[in-house]
Amino acid sequence: MTASAPQITIRDLRTIDELDQLKAVEKEVWGMADEDSLPMTVAIALKAAGNIFLGAFAKDKAGKEKMVGFAFGFLGREHGQTTIHSHMLAVLDAYRHLDLGAKLKHAQRERTLAMGVHEMTWTFDPLQSRNAHFNFAKFGVVSDTYKIDFYGPETSSVLHRNGTDRLWVRWLLNSRRVRDRIAGKSAGSRAETLDALRLLKPLVRFDGKGQPARAELAEALRRERVSIEIPGDILAVEKTDVALAREWRDATRWAFRESLKAGFFVAEYCRSLRGQQGPGAYLLQRGPLADFIAG
Repeated sequence: MTASAPQITIRDLRTIDELDQLKAVEKEVWGMADEDSLPMTVAIALKAAGNIFLGAFAKDKAGKEKMVGFAFGFLGREHGQTTIHSHMLAVLDAYRHLDLGAKLKHAQRERTLAMGVHEMTWTFDPLQSRNAHFNFAKFGVVSDTYKIDFYGPETSSVLHRNGTDRLWVRWLLNSRRVRDRIAGKSAGSRAETLDALRLLKPLVRFDGKGQPARAELAEALRRERVSIEIPGDILAVEKTDVALAREWRDATRWAFRESLKAGFFVAEYCRSLRGQQGPGAYLLQRGPLADFIAG
């Protein structure tokens, strides 16, 4: 922590006032109406029942704490195993340069393992390239499930106006893949991913004018690996050309659904330019997901 950086503490939430602060951060980040935000009575009950509520708090010069981010997860059941489903993670814009999203995720992982649970799940919009990089490159998630309009056609949030399709991702907390990603050992896999992507004909790709172009499905699905390209900043596309953003949603929805149905799973996401939020592509592989994540 540098002298100019705020002092940040990540800890479990303790009081109803802190749950109120969580709701305030939720509203600021997503711009949700009351009917779409987490009800206070439900939050209190979930916390009392042992679910994970974490806050990132910044201290001012007077020593007063302010919540600037949070993560919330609850117990779930999938594949016959108990899991933690990380339902929400949010950080205020002014504090995102401090990598608090990753720090909150690491804290969630520690709490989950301490509970004797070894898998976390969550969802994210697969058109959001920053989140794709965060989830796959930094944490080593995998996915074999695509959910159409998971929260309905739209919500009150300004971020949910182009449908609410989601990838349902799995984070195998003690797998070698996840331990390696947390330790920063992803450079080799990134190079391999780029090499693989160069050899593939994407199911969806840029056509040179910023529009999505679809490949011939039967030919593409005969391969052992396929890719799906996405824009570098879909929110900017939504602001300037709603129809184009919808084209990207429809095309990528088709590509994910058809490839997953054919026995592929999402293994990686790779940016085209290192260290930049440029256009990127998902790499999907054919075969049993269990074999890929073993170890």
